[in-house]
Amino acid sequence: MNLRKAMKQVKGKKMWFAICMVWVSVMAMAQSTAHPRIYVTDQERAVFVKSLESVEWKKELVNTKKERLAKYISYWEKDPEWLVSRLQMNWNTKHDKVFLKGGDFSHSKGKAPVPTVRYSGTRDWATDYERPKLEEVQPYFDDPRGLYLRHKESGKMEWVHPSRSGFAIDKINEQIMELVADAAFLHWLTGEQKYADFAAPVFFTYMEGMYYRDAPIDLEKSEQANISGLATFEVIHEGIVVSLVTIYDFLYNYFKANKKDLHTSVAVFQKWGDQIIKKGIPDNNWNLFQARFLTYIGLVLEGNQNYKNGKGQEYFLDHTFNISTDRQIAIKESLLVYDQENAMWPECASYSVHVITTFLRIFTLLDHATNANEFANFPIVERAALASFQYLFPSGYTVGFGDSHHKMLPPENFELLVANYRKYGQVEKEKLISGLLSQMVNEGVYDRRAKDFFELFFYTDHLIENHSKEDVNTDKLVSPTFYAPNVSMLNQRMGKGENAVMASIVGSFGNHAHANGISLELYANNYVLGTDMGRGPSYWHDDHRNFYSRFPAHNTVVVDGQSDYAAMRTYFPFKLENVFPKSGERPSFDKVTFSNVSFVEPKTVSDQQRFTAVIASNTKKPYVIDVFRSKKQKGGRQKHEYIYHNLGQSLELFDVKNTPLKTMPTDELSSSKGDLKGYDYFTDKTKTINSGDIRAIFTLKSSESPDNFMKLWVKGSENQTLYKINSPKSNALSEGTAPKEVLEKPIPTLILKRDEAVWEHPFAVIFNPFMEGETNPIANVSFSSVPEYPNTQIIDVLLNDKTTLDRTVLNASESDVVSKDGFYQKGFLSILRTTHNEADIEFMFLSGMEKFESHGWDIVSSGSPFSFTLEKAPNGYAVSNDKPITINMPLPKEGSQPEIHLFEDGKLVASRKGTTNRNNSGQVVFKLSKSYDKVLITY
Repeated sequence: MNLRKAMKQVKGKKMWFAICMVWVSVMAMAQSTAHPRIYVTDQERAVFVKSLESVEWKKELVNTKKERLAKYISYWEKDPEWLVSRLQMNWNTKHDKVFLKGGDFSHSKGKAPVPTVRYSGTRDWATDYERPKLEEVQPYFDDPRGLYLRHKESGKMEWVHPSRSGFAIDKINEQIMELVADAAFLHWLTGEQKYADFAAPVFFTYMEGMYYRDAPIDLEKSEQANISGLATFEVIHEGIVVSLVTIYDFLYNYFKANKKDLHTSVAVFQKWGDQIIKKGIPDNNWNLFQARFLTYIGLVLEGNQNYKNGKGQEYFLDHTFNISTDRQIAIKESLLVYDQENAMWPECASYSVHVITTFLRIFTLLDHATNANEFANFPIVERAALASFQYLFPSGYTVGFGDSHHKMLPPENFELLVANYRKYGQVEKEKLISGLLSQMVNEGVYDRRAKDFFELFFYTDHLIENHSKEDVNTDKLVSPTFYAPNVSMLNQRMGKGENAVMASIVGSFGNHAHANGISLELYANNYVLGTDMGRGPSYWHDDHRNFYSRFPAHNTVVVDGQSDYAAMRTYFPFKLENVFPKSGERPSFDKVTFSNVSFVEPKTVSDQQRFTAVIASNTKKPYVIDVFRSKKQKGGRQKHEYIYHNLGQSLELFDVKNTPLKTMPTDELSSSKGDLKGYDYFTDKTKTINSGDIRAIFTLKSSESPDNFMKLWVKGSENQTLYKINSPKSNALSEGTAPKEVLEKPIPTLILKRDEAVWEHPFAVIFNPFMEGETNPIANVSFSSVPEYPNTQIIDVLLNDKTTLDRTVLNASESDVVSKDGFYQKGFLSILRTTHNEADIEFMFLSGMEKFESHGWDIVSSGSPFSFTLEKAPNGYAVSNDKPITINMPLPKEGSQPEIHLFEDGKLVASRKGTTNRNNSGQVVFKLSKSYDKVLITY
């Protein structure tokens, strides 16, 4: 997007916000008494009731709510205090003040005229105690000894201080209010008095209890003081607000008819909104979750003029969309956080897609009130929803970097897009996304059922069923490479179906990132075989702090056993040095994708570089080259360890003659030996020392498929130590990215150690996935170097036919040179595929190149490093280039004088014959003055 276009969009948004504020005033006056209004209006009731007759999933949810509520209605009919008494309140003490010690509840005190709402126990959701079922909650429970809970392991009941109870207190209250919200809805739907009578006492007891209770005070005056909500330790966890607003909205007319005083409830909503505005974190996902609660509060209240303090609908919606404060950035500014080029949010995948859901919910709520097509007013949100496909492995599950785990994109994101497309007649867009959802339903990966009010009222009744494959083709939503600099992520893809391979390279940038250096996740054979480890039990748990968020839990290189930096909000991205194809592009040459990234590891001040290429074999399954360089800037004594985790039940090591290597138990890889604490999580540690090339085979067995193999061809090095270990289970995995047999099992891990710099002699590994019963695409791999040119690595991959050879010549930079036996390369990378050692090549791939000579070809830049591809075609070659170059090609043995044909936008724009090279009569010269979409050389 150019600057002028961006400025126009910003100006357009400012104008819209001015219009929005006018609308808010009008709507506030028009709707001063009109309720419900959040999800549905009385005017829409007849249509909704009619839909229950024909839309099975809607009817199912309504019936489920009735059936679930029936049990509690029966309790209430026998004992009118049954449900209200199970609220977590200060029933006896009536404390109005809450005190925290950082992220833990300390105590409460003071006296209110009514029982007050108890505060949550802790910010840390990980707990050793079970939350009791509602039927097990003791009525009017308020005991100075704390909570009486069952230990998860021992099964014994114990007295527990609230700080050890996780979210038990607030979740019980949330569960109760969800029941009350269902009752409020059913009263609106059926008109039955019992539902309102059941709901009202619980609602008012809670609201009065919150009215008389103050916001918490942090005794330690830590950062916790800036993020606490009224009910929970984080303003983003105040989910009970949604239920309370829903109850108020659906029962508003009942309350008025029964002359209920609503001033207290309004005051609580205002107090809650103020707390959300004053507290929180303004520059990550928190801001949006807070904004969603503010949207609910704003929409349910009347206009400002109805309240003495002036804090009504306009006030809170203005603070949601237009007014930024220190702790709550307006949505108009929050949307600028997106990368405006690729629509990526600067957090790990799991949080990013949740942010999309939150934005879509906010604008759906707003659009229900305005009917102004709010999605069109904020196009970056739709773009982000579609860009999220770039996070996906070929299995349809998201990458697992940072605090992510492998999961499907939320169908809700696309349901809300479809609903918007249907509402505003965008037929072609609806066909694509509705067809995608229908396909997911038909494949059994999406059960289209309503689970809450949002789905019940805002999803379309029926998806488009009659669609062609073209209608649901999402290939255009993903590209062979995709780079998101604001999260330091680069994905490379190749192949389809069972033969698909994907490498995801990540640094550490943005929120919810890990300390992982340059890390790799690798997908092949239908699973994320080279998996990330995900996050720990909670962000405050030792397992997360010491292992899951640190280097040893990732496929990376650790220096001196000490590589480390702060996790969570982290600013250590890699630098993208080279990539092919360019992010988002789909070139005609599809045999290679690669990336080359660099990084300075801050703890040990080490230069690191990772080259990762995905290369098509002559079967349908690609293979992967991974070359990792690492050296301390100060030099001297140093240690570098290449860590790779792979799914499976076994790991076997072999030498070049396929003789098994014996390993011996070791006490190395331990904090007692000076390594990071994360090394202490490794178990079953054995090692061997071997200087030669080795082969490692990870085997994954599953009852549902043939044996799954990942074979590693590993370059040898003097005194290289190899470790076979087990790592803890991966919390990133799901049933979509790993078979059920290994979901909760340790992860076999290979570690390669060098007690020297690994720059001139880098770690070099070929990842060779294949399945039992299918042809292994690789017959052999050999590694070599040229002593006179220490930065050069040569990798020869002999494919399964034993006649096709891929030679990769890799330098450390674009300025490096290597020359040997008629071969010359000044540049970064060349890959040549030859057959039967003939001079005629199957394909040539060059990148970061200035001059290249081999097999009679001489390709020269016209001033800057170029990328160049050449692929054998009928009667010649298909060529592509990204910069001006000169091609000196060998004269063909047969055929006429070669001609070159230049294409732009699919049309032939020029043709000409080559000229004889005056310095080499055996070559023909073609000059390309710029890049072309397509070039053919024929003879």
